[in-house]
Amino acid sequence: MSLKLLLIIPLLAFCTGGEVYSGRSHQDIEQQIVTIPELPEEISFAGEAVPLKYFDVRESLQREMTVITYWHSSLLLILQNDNRYGKEIKNILKQEGIPEDFYYLCIAESGLQPVSSPAGACGYWQFLSSTAKEYGLIVDSEVDERYNIEKSTRAAAAYFRKAYAELGSWTLAAASYNIGLSNVKYRKTIQHQNNYYDMQFPEETGRYLFRALAFKTIMSDPQKYGYKVEKEQLYPELHYSEVKVNTPVENWSAFAARYNTNFKLLKMYNQWIRANYLTNKYRKTFVVRIPKEGTR
Repeated sequence: MSLKLLLIIPLLAFCTGGEVYSGRSHQDIEQQIVTIPELPEEISFAGEAVPLKYFDVRESLQREMTVITYWHSSLLLILQNDNRYGKEIKNILKQEGIPEDFYYLCIAESGLQPVSSPAGACGYWQFLSSTAKEYGLIVDSEVDERYNIEKSTRAAAAYFRKAYAELGSWTLAAASYNIGLSNVKYRKTIQHQNNYYDMQFPEETGRYLFRALAFKTIMSDPQKYGYKVEKEQLYPELHYSEVKVNTPVENWSAFAARYNTNFKLLKMYNQWIRANYLTNKYRKTFVVRIPKEGTR
């Protein structure tokens, strides 16, 4: 077949709407209707009202809600993982005295996935190594507690408490998690403002809180925004027992076998394990989650 013919056939199909092959009329083809998602009448973050009366605030929230609403596969996965991890993270935040809305920052940071960024931020809360160590997390080639969902959430909560104490606003405390506490203080001083919604930030930080607000809005009523996920399609919570380990582990695979599981599942329940052994030179105590028998 000549090159000219190869170019002409798809052009004909495009010009005729594909009817050369399918024989279907335009009336038979179901069209996808793309709409701009509806904004809530009112919304708050951690009990602090969002001033939707301002056009720029409405547009900022609208932007993130539009992006996330049509982020189909990723949002579906977040909704599934929300059923698995949401309860634990929210409970820890409550224990630590942090408003539940900070859960949506975790989603904005990692999508509830144990991911790493090109900048070196890792885990569910996307801690940099230096910040993680500052807040008491172990980060080395064998153990990285940025991937420990409980410990990293408690470390994030400690940061939020500190930021709130220094900034006097949960909203600004949230913004500081993206750009840094000193940067927010500097901008408050030079801009003579004390409100996130009145302050100028770099684009990423300017969008950051609105992204969390968009997740909060959409996830509070997914079906309203076109997402229908059946209960049986949600990922189930992970059930486990706990074993304390304060000695070296020569081989995590052999350790897993002693508890009638395998390294694959052990790693899934304990993402903080980063090697197949544990030197544990300083005899620290680690709590290992053991999958309940019958999990698979």
